[in-house]
Parts: sequence; structure tokens; C-alpha cells
Amino acid sequence: MNVVVLIKQVPDTVTRIHDRVSGGRVDLSGVTWVVNPYDEYAVEEALRLKAAHGGTVTLLALGPERAVGALKDMLALGADEAFLISDPALEALGARGTAAVLAAAIRKLPDPPDMIWSGWKGVDADQGLVPIYLAHALGLPHVSFVVKVEVTGGRTTAQREVEGGKETVDTPLPAVFSAQKGLNEVRYASLKGIMAVKRKEIPVWDAADLGIDAATLPAPAIEALEVTRPPDRPPGRTLTGTPADTARELVRLLHEEAKVF
Repeated sequence: MNVVVLIKQVPDTVTRIHDRVSGGRVDLSGVTWVVNPYDEYAVEEALRLKAAHGGTVTLLALGPERAVGALKDMLALGADEAFLISDPALEALGARGTAAVLAAAIRKLPDPPDMIWSGWKGVDADQGLVPIYLAHALGLPHVSFVVKVEVTGGRTTAQREVEGGKETVDTPLPAVFSAQKGLNEVRYASLKGIMAVKRKEIPVWDAADLGIDAATLPAPAIEALEVTRPPDRPPGRTLTGTPADTARELVRLLHEEAKVF
């Protein structure tokens, strides 16, 4: 069972992004970067599948050189190897372009994967499109929002979250899966694992290594024109008077100003 897991590095989820909005853009200089939380569930599930069925877990990231840190964090959990795709020509890609690059990298791997995992979305762009485009680019089935998976022979039975419940999907392998919160509980890296990856060299591929002409990649379908801070909340209002008076005034304000009913 060879499993590839896609890793994305995102700003720490405790970062106060609205404090960094200036001139219609978000200034991310100096932020702490972490592994996308949903990708951590994907790595954990890959490691459990490896423990149950044997095989390897390979990590793949597209991003700047600092993404090596994210790959090493996941290698410390027990993944076998990792590759970084980093090239200035591959920056600012949309979801389709990103998927095309990742598909080329997966084809370059020495052993074709039986399963490809990712988080169902990145918590930065919040789109959840790359796994879908990747499955299309590779011509593979895709199962999203996975909260449980079982592998039997060359097929999987996956349980995925849908509105109001769960859906069970049977699919052949290879296939692309995206992890939802609740799939598992992510382990902590051991001291041995952390020390083992400190000096590990991670291969870096550029567009030429993948046989990609960046000029031919799909253009982003979405363009962010401007980022603005949310409007400041108006100050609170204190109602005074008798309980009956304040109750009547509160109902009036909720009806006429807040318009909640």
C-alpha cells in the first residue's frame, strides 16, 4: 500500500489576519507557518493504513523553501520520504494549476500510489478545490470529507460527511481521498522521530524537473481584487428602567433595528 499525502503550509490558525490587512492586501510577513490542520488528519490516516497493510507513506508539498519545515514535521510522525516542489514560476497558481503541478509530481514518483490523501481544504484560501482537480487530472475516483475508511483488497469503503448525516462510498483503488475532522486523532511526534529528520535532506523539484512549462498552466479562475477589514462593531447599548420598560425597549430594538423578527 503506497500512499501519497499532499501537504500545504498555512499561517498559524491563531494569527489575527484582520490586523494585517493594509492597502487592500494581507501582509503575512513574520507570521508563524504550520501544517494545514486537515492535512495532518490525512497523514495520520496514511500512517495507520501503512501499519495495517504495509507499504510506504510519501509526502508532497508545493510551495516556497520554508515548506521544508512542514514536511519535516510530518516526517517526524513516521512518513517515509518527502518531496518539495518549489519554483518562482509556479507561484500564485490557482486550484487547477496547482493540481496540474501536483499531478506531474505524482507521475514522477518511482512507485505509483494506491491512495492519494489530502485535507479537504486549506484553511487559508478555504476553497477545497485542489483534490477534486487533482483526481480529474489523474483520471482517478475522488472521495471527499472522509471520516472513516476501510481497505479490502483493491477497493475501499469510505464514510464521508454529507449534510445531515453520513454517506458510505465504495471505490476501487487507486483513488484520491480528502480528510475531514473526525477521521482520527493525530499522534504526537516522538523525540526519536524529531531527531531523525533534523538533518534529513528533502529533494526539491522545479518546473523543469517535472517537465512543466509554467506558461501553459491554467490561469487562476478566481482573482482577489481587494481585501478589507470587517466593519467595526457598533458600541453596545445599556437599557435602564424597570424590568417591564427594558423588556419592551429590547423587543422594539430587536424588531426595528436589529430586524431579527
